[in-house]
Amino acid sequence: MRIDKLLANIGYGSRKEVKQLLKAGAVTVNGEAVKDAKTHVDPEKDRIMLYDEEVYYREFIYLMMNKPPGVISATEDVKDETVVDLLEADHAVFQPFPVGRLDKDTEGLLLLTNDGVLAHQLLSPKKHVPKTYFAVIEGEVTEEDTAAFQQGVTLDDGYLTKPGELNILKSGPRSDIELTITEGKFHQVKRMFEAVGKRVVYLQRISMGPLQLDEELNLGEYRELTEEEVALLKNGGKE
Repeated sequence: MRIDKLLANIGYGSRKEVKQLLKAGAVTVNGEAVKDAKTHVDPEKDRIMLYDEEVYYREFIYLMMNKPPGVISATEDVKDETVVDLLEADHAVFQPFPVGRLDKDTEGLLLLTNDGVLAHQLLSPKKHVPKTYFAVIEGEVTEEDTAAFQQGVTLDDGYLTKPGELNILKSGPRSDIELTITEGKFHQVKRMFEAVGKRVVYLQRISMGPLQLDEELNLGEYRELTEEEVALLKNGGKE
């Protein structure tokens, strides 16, 4: 990899700014000053220093966010704040994107990464990656609803959903439930409950595949995934 691309990718400035650092003799590779921006380096083997700071390169970044309501799952928008706007500069420089989307008013687990291969694996309909939601429902959720969801319900556009696992936590005029689905149609959870005559008034995603929402993350906060969490995602939840 070219030294200017490596340094720019991990946030040491634009390509132009990095070239100025190189010309100033601020960068050394294995103890030798490097001034040519086209110089190729191996970040796995070469020791790269910027002034007195060792440079550690990584290609991918994996972030877990507790998405707050009112923020959209996108990298940019002309009107609304996006989840990427919530990132610190040293994470934003990797240009991560949300894996899938949560509705603007939905809270909870959102994965952001720049690893396109992993994102494709998690979003591919063929993989059937389960996603679990906690929801508050206006209306009494019954065992009949549970049975209906197990068979799949027909949405307002005629689409028959794949089976969903509905767990009733509290039933009453307002019911608390958990729902696990393996697809991600537009407003799917809300539309599934509309199909049985009920309305979602609060929605939070609590898991995606093997990844569980970190309860210590407040709304709008995020953290990097651990190596173990990344490995679980890549291995489909297998240890």
